[in-house]
Amino acid sequence: MDTQIKNSGREIATLAGGCFWCLDAAYNRVKGVERVQSGYMGGALPNPSYQAVCGGDTGHAEVVQLTFDPSVISFSELLDMFFTIHDPTTLNQQGNDAGSQYRSAIFYHTDAQQGIAQEKIARLTKDQAFDDAIVTEVTPATELYVAEVYHQEYFEKNPYQPYCRFVVAPKVDKLRKHFQSKLKRV
Repeated sequence: MDTQIKNSGREIATLAGGCFWCLDAAYNRVKGVERVQSGYMGGALPNPSYQAVCGGDTGHAEVVQLTFDPSVISFSELLDMFFTIHDPTTLNQQGNDAGSQYRSAIFYHTDAQQGIAQEKIARLTKDQAFDDAIVTEVTPATELYVAEVYHQEYFEKNPYQPYCRFVVAPKVDKLRKHFQSKLKRV
């Protein structure tokens, strides 16, 4: 873990749940989340471009990397949100977005995060929270390749773009509905 993050009392979480625009828009609204970076993780090609990742051959997932204050929001709570705003039961797909770059994954940074993620999935499975099996990967974090500037805070910059209106906005609305008390006042 980055020493500055470690010494600041902050933690990092890296999540993949389809298009990073959706997760970026959601987590930017959460109290205690201080930074959201859209990027790519889990592949073989160094410094991949959006076009290369979208081709589906690099092995990367579209991710958001969150810097958060665990005294305000816990990793477990971030995962509760994660499992609410995306479908963890579809392999390499979220809605019409298909390909391994859209897989559901938790890239853990510590053994504790790994344990929390595995326990969360086991509990959701036991509780039959979903009709189908959870396919979310729990895998060690690798290098984050930050996405191009125009992908950062995409929803805020393009709220009327059709994808944002019909795909991103409903996920943000779902977050508001289920986690209102955990959201920043905007």
